[in-house]
Amino acid sequence: MFMSTIDKTFTISGMSCGGCVNSLTRVLKAVPGIEPIKIEVGKAQLRLDADRVTSQMVRDAVMRAGFDVTNEVQA
Repeated sequence: MFMSTIDKTFTISGMSCGGCVNSLTRVLKAVPGIEPIKIEVGKAQLRLDADRVTSQMVRDAVMRAGFDVTNEVQA
């Protein structure tokens, strides 16, 4: 568990199947400070270590997986 956490939901474009979900999950889990809560086609609910992870870091990881963030909302 992280010290200072924030939950955010990111809308993701470019995802179309379970393979996309698996790819994004794998990439996000590799970033220290990101804990996936629920990832589904088009959406990722994440718990972030606010002291270590910025929204830009999440966006960069999503782009590495081949997708784009179109929106984010704090839960």
